[in-house]
Amino acid sequence: MSKFARLAPFLALTTALISGTSNYLAKISVSVIKDPVVFTFLKNALVGAILLGILLITLRRKEVRRLSKSDAWKLVVIGIVGGSIPFVLFFTGLTMTSAVTASFIHKTLFLWVALLAIPFLKERIGWIQGAALAMLFGGTYLLGGLKGFQFGKGELMIFAATIFWAVENVIAKKTLANVSSLLVAGSRMILGSVILFGVVVWQSKLHLLSGLTPVQWWWTILPSILLLGYVLTWYTALKHLPASVTASLLVPASIITTLLTAVFQHKTLTGNEIASAALMATAVMLLILVSRTRARTLQQQPEPERFGS
Repeated sequence: MSKFARLAPFLALTTALISGTSNYLAKISVSVIKDPVVFTFLKNALVGAILLGILLITLRRKEVRRLSKSDAWKLVVIGIVGGSIPFVLFFTGLTMTSAVTASFIHKTLFLWVALLAIPFLKERIGWIQGAALAMLFGGTYLLGGLKGFQFGKGELMIFAATIFWAVENVIAKKTLANVSSLLVAGSRMILGSVILFGVVVWQSKLHLLSGLTPVQWWWTILPSILLLGYVLTWYTALKHLPASVTASLLVPASIITTLLTAVFQHKTLTGNEIASAALMATAVMLLILVSRTRARTLQQQPEPERFGS
């Protein structure tokens, strides 16, 4: 078993750390850039360009030539349902609602992934993982809950984006059985950026790309760096863990967002936030237990899994 397989739960938690930081900065970035679609395109395009460079340097052209038609089409779908449409929906919706509400809706992603993973990926949710899922939902509810929640246009757009990403998780998991995590991440960001550019042109916002100030570029580059780390750690973790476990380990990102808000906005943590952190920490330990049990089972199989890096 590769080192990535052993480290997969911690890679997923690294993704959560990156996501929590990115969520805190996203509201600021969108307000500085002023247009969510332009911001999303620039951010994704920068990451796509970097990943394209990495793919060329690491000679992934051979892997691309070996792709089956089925896997090639899956990569295209990932670029559409994961790398373009949901980004526009999410960041546009974020301008219409609060960061807390957006985070609560997005953090239900693990539930939708788990529901889809059972029939489409044949994943089994045992009682330990089921308990962890319940704790994660309880922790998510304690953080934001439904206080002041209104299901308006912004919330609906964020929910739609969340469903798109849940579907992407399932498709990506299937694709990662034969394709490297680097190529999946690259396909998502490169193709997604091309589609987003089309959206920018269609909305007649091309002129906004040339008028960015140094401050606006800074608030584009910083989230881009975080997004690059996100996709690299996320897809590597997803390749080696069940989709339901990987998505669940992303939930503690909301705790990171809460802590950053408390530190930089000088807020005191509430009892609910502390209880939420305790529930999520317990859930993470249970999920790591599940992943290690699965790893030991795989090690006992006569033929080890093939993991492309």
